[in-house]
Amino acid sequence: MAIHSITRRFGILTAGGDCPGLNAAIRGVCRAAHDRYGMEIIGIKNGFRGLIDEDVKVLKPEDFSGILTRGGTILGSSREKPFGPTEKAEPVNEKVSAIIETYSKLELDCLVVLGGNGTNTTGYRLSREGLNVVGLPKTIDNDIFGTDRTFGFHSALAIGTEAIDRLHTTAESHSRVIVVELMGHKAGWLALYAGVAGGGDVILIPEIPYDIKAIAHHLEKRSKSGKNFSIVVVAEGAMSIEEAGMDKKDRKRYRQEIGLSAGYRIAQEIEERTGLETRATVLGYVQRGGIPSASDRVLATSLGTAAADIMANGKYGRMVALLGNDIGSVDLSIPEGKVRHVPTDHFMIDSAKAVGTCMGE
Repeated sequence: MAIHSITRRFGILTAGGDCPGLNAAIRGVCRAAHDRYGMEIIGIKNGFRGLIDEDVKVLKPEDFSGILTRGGTILGSSREKPFGPTEKAEPVNEKVSAIIETYSKLELDCLVVLGGNGTNTTGYRLSREGLNVVGLPKTIDNDIFGTDRTFGFHSALAIGTEAIDRLHTTAESHSRVIVVELMGHKAGWLALYAGVAGGGDVILIPEIPYDIKAIAHHLEKRSKSGKNFSIVVVAEGAMSIEEAGMDKKDRKRYRQEIGLSAGYRIAQEIEERTGLETRATVLGYVQRGGIPSASDRVLATSLGTAAADIMANGKYGRMVALLGNDIGSVDLSIPEGKVRHVPTDHFMIDSAKAVGTCMGE
């Protein structure tokens, strides 16, 4: 017999970039909501676009069975931003009105949103428009404010580390410097952790503006000591000291004029300054694809079942989160418009430096 639940019928969607663990989280939410609480579930296709277009379907147990290990998302995703491209607080527009209308028409008691910073920010703003919303934090960047870890990060970390491991052998065989660019536009968690796990000789993250002269000196010193190769791990959002001194518009214009991603730009600068043969590799979407790691399956399942509990108790306007070693929740206003950066005094940065890694300083 189902336990009494305040929420009887809810909608669930995945928005933003895909990542390993989304299906595990969907399964966690839906199985607990259906089996324990007897809730009805409406699957919303392709993120917030599905709410705007009323592209939905009733989800039955067979729909969310056998998806724990699958990558991607059975619901599809999109980067639809109903509050506008900048996600600034603006008057309600036609898209937001359509979402509210669909929510009402479907007689939903709650909307569950699985996504990153933008998705949970949109969820919070919809909650201010009167919708009951519960958020789940997913992103390989691990940069959502209010949770100690996001699902998707551990899987991407494993992929990034394996790539660095493989590049070591090529770099050594050809006596090259190899620059590997990982995702992380605003925060460097992935590059930092994968760089340490893979034994990167240089790690560059957005939080620590780099000095190309310091990098060149470090690589030349390694070369002169008899080490014929080096691995440089770069977050896509890494910036030089010069770029850090620019305002956002000037920095964007500067990068457009160069036309190269961070990895290729830094590889070019290294070769020009040191004369060492240098190559760049950009992993790109490879980091986001594939099956989730065991750790991400566990985290996504735990967050999903916690979301079902929150709905059953009517505690809306929350984002479930990993807080220390416990699963809890925070107010949806907490992650709104924020980025969880790597603190410059983080223990992992100190560990990297202690084993001889150059952080670009």
